[in-house]
Amino acid sequence: MNVLIRKIPAYYYEKSNLIRLVLFTAFFDLIFINIYKPFSSLTWYPVSEFKFFIFSSLVILTGVLAVAISRVIMYFYTKKHTLNYLEYGIWIVLEIFFLSTFYTVYSCFLRPERDVMETFWEASENTSLILLLPYAILMLYFSWRDKEQKLQMLEEMKGDTGGTSVISFRDEKGELRLSIKHSNLLYIESADNYVQIWYLNKGVVTKFMLRNTLKAMEETFEGTNVLRCHRSYMVNFEHVKVIRREKDGVYLEFGVEKVPDIPISKTYSEKVTHWFMCYSSSNE
Repeated sequence: MNVLIRKIPAYYYEKSNLIRLVLFTAFFDLIFINIYKPFSSLTWYPVSEFKFFIFSSLVILTGVLAVAISRVIMYFYTKKHTLNYLEYGIWIVLEIFFLSTFYTVYSCFLRPERDVMETFWEASENTSLILLLPYAILMLYFSWRDKEQKLQMLEEMKGDTGGTSVISFRDEKGELRLSIKHSNLLYIESADNYVQIWYLNKGVVTKFMLRNTLKAMEETFEGTNVLRCHRSYMVNFEHVKVIRREKDGVYLEFGVEKVPDIPISKTYSEKVTHWFMCYSSSNE
C-alpha cells in the first residue's frame, strides 16, 4: 500500500516524455491494429490491405488524439499537484475506459447488430493492449534513461576540474542548468515542483531555481556530505558550524552571513547529528 501512495517520478510527466509517449503510442497502435486486426476490424469494410491501412490510421489518429488531450491535461495538472502511483493508475484506467467507449460506439454504429456489452468488453481488452504495452515499454525506457543521467551527474560531481570538485545540476529533463564548486553550495530548498539552490557567488548568497524534486537531488548526492535534514531541505555540511537545540526544535547554523538557520526534522535528526559529529571529527 505504501508503494501506491508514493509520488511517481517527475520524468513520468515531463513535457518531452509526454510527447514521446503520444508519438510512440500512435506508432505502436498503428502497427498493432494492422497486424493483430482487433475489434473485428476486417469486417467493417471489405477493402484492400492498403485501404485498410488508411482507414485504420484514421481510427488510431482519433484514439491517440484522446490520449494526447489526456496527457496535456496531466501536464498542466502536475504543475500544481503531484500524482502518486494509485492516482496515475486510475488515470490510465480512465483513458482505457473512454477509448473503449469510443471504439464500442464506433463499431456498433458500423454494425448495429452487434451486442453492445460484448463489443465493449472486447474493446476494453484490445484497448488495454494498445495502451498498456507501449506505456510499459516507455516507462522502462524513461526509468533507464533517468538512472543513466543520475549516474553521469554523480560522476561529474565526483570528478575534479583543476583540482576543484564541481557539482553539475540538471533539470528533470536531464539538461545541464548550473555548475558550481562544491565548496560554494550552501543548501537546497524544495519549492513545489522546483528546488531552490542556494550558493555563494563571489561571496554573495545567490539563489537558482531548478525544475526538479528534492527526492531526485537526495539520490544524486548519496554518499556525499550534502544530506537531507528536513522534508524541505538538503544541506552542504561543509558550511554547517553548529547544531543548536531549541524548545521548538533542532537547527543547523551556517558560518555564512545572511544564511538562515535550517531546521532538522525528527525523521532525520539522529542520522544528521551522527553524521555531523563524525564529519566534524574527521576534519579537525
